[in-house]
Amino acid sequence: MSISGQADILLAADVLVIGGGPAGAWAAWSAARAGARVVVADKGYLGSSGATAPGGTNLLYLPPDAALRDAAVRQRMEGGGYLSEPRWIHRVLDQVYESLQLVESWGYPFRRDENGVAMRDHLQGPEYLKIMRKAVHRAGVKILDQSPALELLADADGVGGARGICRLDGKRWEVRAGAVVVATGGCAFLSKGLGCNVLTGEGLLMAAEAGASLSGMEFSRAYAPSAAFGTNTRGRMLGWATFSDGDGNILHAGGPRSRDFLAEALLRGPVHAVLDRADTPEKRAILRHAHAIFFLPLERAGFDPFTQRFPITLRYEGTLRGTGGLRLSGDDCATSVAGLYAAGDAATRERVCGGLSGGGAFNASWAISSGIWAGQGAARHARNAGGAGRRLRPAGGAGVRPLAGTGAIDSGGLIHAVQQQVLPLEINYFRSEHGLRQALQRVDALWPEACGAPPAGTPQEILRAREAAALTATARWIFNAALARKETRASHTLAEYPATDPAQQHRLIVSGIDVIRTAPEAVPA
Repeated sequence: MSISGQADILLAADVLVIGGGPAGAWAAWSAARAGARVVVADKGYLGSSGATAPGGTNLLYLPPDAALRDAAVRQRMEGGGYLSEPRWIHRVLDQVYESLQLVESWGYPFRRDENGVAMRDHLQGPEYLKIMRKAVHRAGVKILDQSPALELLADADGVGGARGICRLDGKRWEVRAGAVVVATGGCAFLSKGLGCNVLTGEGLLMAAEAGASLSGMEFSRAYAPSAAFGTNTRGRMLGWATFSDGDGNILHAGGPRSRDFLAEALLRGPVHAVLDRADTPEKRAILRHAHAIFFLPLERAGFDPFTQRFPITLRYEGTLRGTGGLRLSGDDCATSVAGLYAAGDAATRERVCGGLSGGGAFNASWAISSGIWAGQGAARHARNAGGAGRRLRPAGGAGVRPLAGTGAIDSGGLIHAVQQQVLPLEINYFRSEHGLRQALQRVDALWPEACGAPPAGTPQEILRAREAAALTATARWIFNAALARKETRASHTLAEYPATDPAQQHRLIVSGIDVIRTAPEAVPA
């Protein structure tokens, strides 16, 4: 079985959305509402795949109060290293305020305060995405579940569709469309974060193969805590914890802790936590209600987290919790490639977050807003673009079709080799020029293997080869960008350059695949 050759399923649409998380769902709904014929293809099942689906997320929901919003904008500008744009932050605030009222009208059961007013600052992932799937379906969108895209279709006029494979039966699909929205999420490097195994960077690689550039990739230094035996990275409950080492010696017992506390402690040895600061039945009940999913793996493993120590670790979240992604060239989330749009974590969030992750609130709000804008932009482009007579060709390279003279891809070995350079705290959290340069040299040496012959086996083997190539490419973009920013700003640090350099208050654009280039771009005044 191979991705090459005639497709088993051939579809035509105005807009193709790749990815079925919140951003993809909003993009599909938005494009359909604009009158477009829409197909959405997701690697998993739209409504249950991705990082949002298994847990809750906060939202940047503020009433239209000028003082409140201006304060939020100022805080974000400072925290993000002054790389964001106030106009874009205000756009998100406006869009989210409007869209969450729509979500409530679709049936989402927001909590209400003592006056009966809906508290629209939090969404539970399962209920939220179940409602979004229904909204997408009602809008007339055709959904291809378990159908990852592997490569874009393009010609001299830009992007015009994509090809992929069904994970269930191996059928090859092809969708020809007037515009494509990449909403495939960030890249978490298969680090075992809950819901993140579908987030492996293929959207970034597909877009780069079509000529798109990226921005903010150096801001990909985020790790999140989880139980050492689990995958749940919803770590807010650890604010109630006492931390100790492997021998039970107290490392931290309440109150604020430094941003680097867990990373530094884990470099010295095992770290355990116990939620003993929740010392009454009432407090424990509140925590369980607020984040029930946090407790599930602990109790399945036999721990009472309020009275028993459990081991914790940090899991890398890559560009998922970082702010890097495809560079946007317009208010409608268009990329620099005609017909290609980006939304959610697949798009750079620098315009809104600068160089510091917004966590759940900003990222979830960005997914809604960018999804709506990208869907509208893609529908508009499809209406205005002539689709007849296009001679579209597959644009995929590494992991899809081999370069001359290369051997076969060992997907498992390649992924492990990339992870060895990307996941360790001593390389990618405690960054130094020397450490990053060595890691980049090793990842660069893996790129020829990523360009080797993919397996002609099961759908899972075909997909894994493309994922391996995308992980390798994303690691190279991250390390090149991190080395080019010779300062410490927002979430990016470099040991040799501990200060923020006013002369580097610019964005870094990364482009290329085989040969990678970086260039500064001024932040609009």
